[in-house]
Amino acid sequence: MPEPTMVVATGTAGAAETAGTVLAADYAADYFESYSVVGLLAVVGVLFVAVAFGAGRLLRPVVPTPEKLMTYECGVDPVGEGWAHTQVRYYVYAFLYVIFAVDSIFLFPWATVFAAPGYGAATLVEMFIFLGFLAVGLLYAYKKGVLTWT
Repeated sequence: MPEPTMVVATGTAGAAETAGTVLAADYAADYFESYSVVGLLAVVGVLFVAVAFGAGRLLRPVVPTPEKLMTYECGVDPVGEGWAHTQVRYYVYAFLYVIFAVDSIFLFPWATVFAAPGYGAATLVEMFIFLGFLAVGLLYAYKKGVLTWT
């Protein structure tokens, strides 16, 4: 079986430039080929959604009646005006949930960095400062009576 041979361009600078251009073109082709897969996947996703919505529009029955066009809340017919008072305490509960969700998000990277050599003491102090701020916020909410359900 004959061994493969390698051809080396010698003599002119034009041959070396051509080889460099071909090499750059190969890299560019590989680069854009990887993005073409992402683009193709995006097009397929958009087409899937468009076909699903189109099929839904074609297959659903369209029979508008006054009852179907009337605004309702939880299946109850509307009575009176469309304006209603909302208790502020529900927003406070949501806000407290967001605060503690953010706290839990920060705890996982902290635990990872804490395990790395050389970062233990500084990371521990920073995290206790962070947890201290959260504890002060929780104590403030408790003193204001936000955490009691009435």
